[in-house]
Amino acid sequence: MPWIRALAAGALALGGLTSAQATLTVVASHGGMLARPYYAPIAAADVDENDAYSARDEATTHGPIREADMLPVASDRLTPGHVGPRKLSMPASMTPFFIIGADPLSLRWLKQRGQRLHQLHAVGLVVNVQSVDQLQQLRAAGNGLVMRPVAGDDIAARLHLSHYPVLVTPQGIQQ
Repeated sequence: MPWIRALAAGALALGGLTSAQATLTVVASHGGMLARPYYAPIAAADVDENDAYSARDEATTHGPIREADMLPVASDRLTPGHVGPRKLSMPASMTPFFIIGADPLSLRWLKQRGQRLHQLHAVGLVVNVQSVDQLQQLRAAGNGLVMRPVAGDDIAARLHLSHYPVLVTPQGIQQ
């Protein structure tokens, strides 16, 4: 396509530059890390595997991530309140889970339903919690139930929830 070359040469000539003079000028550089290591999975990027980004290397550099590093957790879409029962049609293999926060309503709900949650082997998602102490208080009330601090906005949107505490099973949502 000779017309493209002619167009490009004309544009350079209009600007008063030849192709040899056209260089890039760095306007600002604020340091930081190069993006090059992230391109290793792209074969055409020609980045050596030894220079590739590794989450494992980063974890050993910064040390293990502790649960306290994940706190506080705040879910803007979810607050303590009433939730009416609703049917769901989920795969029977789905692990039941419950959604709670570090608040009096969730604590009372957890104590009242702890035995049933144990029977179901339900896993707890703690969607609003400020500190490790609050998380430990919930775990003590749950008497060995698995509970993890997680942001709950995405699951709230997917399940059309605005309040907790709730239990989610393959059959439905209930408080």
